[in-house]
Amino acid sequence: MDLGLPQPVRDPALPARVRVHEVGARDGLQNESALVPVEVKAEFVARLAAAGLRTVEATSFVHPKWVPQLADAEELMPRLAGLPGRHPGLRLPVLVPNERGLDRALAHHANEVAVFASATETFARRNLNRSADEAMAMFRPVVERATAAGVPVRGYLSMCFGDPWEGPVPVEQVVRHGLALLEMGCAELSLGDTIGVATPGHVNLLLDAFTRSGAPVERLAVHFHDTYGQALANTLAALRSGVTVVDASAGGLGGCPYAKSATGNLATEDLVWMLNGLGVETGVDLAALAATSGWMARHLGRPSPSRTVRALLGPTA
Repeated sequence: MDLGLPQPVRDPALPARVRVHEVGARDGLQNESALVPVEVKAEFVARLAAAGLRTVEATSFVHPKWVPQLADAEELMPRLAGLPGRHPGLRLPVLVPNERGLDRALAHHANEVAVFASATETFARRNLNRSADEAMAMFRPVVERATAAGVPVRGYLSMCFGDPWEGPVPVEQVVRHGLALLEMGCAELSLGDTIGVATPGHVNLLLDAFTRSGAPVERLAVHFHDTYGQALANTLAALRSGVTVVDASAGGLGGCPYAKSATGNLATEDLVWMLNGLGVETGVDLAALAATSGWMARHLGRPSPSRTVRALLGPTA
């Protein structure tokens, strides 16, 4: 990086700027078996914000029984209260599973929330203990209440490209569930490749189907896992289709506690390195971000899976 690498080569077919939706503090940590102290989580979020990330998903207000790692949400939120004042424009969304979760989030002054739906029946049953349509019915009052309170809602849709129990997921099925989230009032829809089986052609096919259905591409985001090493290629395909919001996790942390074949999220550092080389603005300081991921890797007691972190900090980072 001190040598001016990667060399930026601007591609006019790509957006000039991409907003990175950082999920490391929530999706990245939720699958960790050893509990991470709340003060470490707070410092992690603060370091991510200081590195230039302006959307950092902070935690989840799910029942502690289901995700013990995030049981300290009420303790964490007050520790983050001063960050937006130090980093103008910082967004700290939280995941809420139902109205009770929304109540808890609003009580702690969350100003942005997210709901998590499934494009397949089996995953909905395993993750939400109800059918996919029943889950949508559960989310509707959450979205309506949050929106009425001036709190934007993001909709996550999982299993968009393949399901470990059902196999291929019909594109029209994904579009139906995604449109339901947008129509109930979600400001943004994140399309998740939960088990990392997408390829660029499939990404193009799905995004084309959404735009043909009338979904504005500016309301779509992508969330790729790197199980088969395709996350960056899939991201590039999405950018060429007009998407400008990409989910990523610092250091490549994360998986999915309800889909055992899911490996780590797309590493934010790997994404930013590629975008820097393409001349696409992110506002992220890559050196500071890599240092943050190295710091968290030491707390977790294992090297970061991010190739960019290892390249910048050494193989044991």
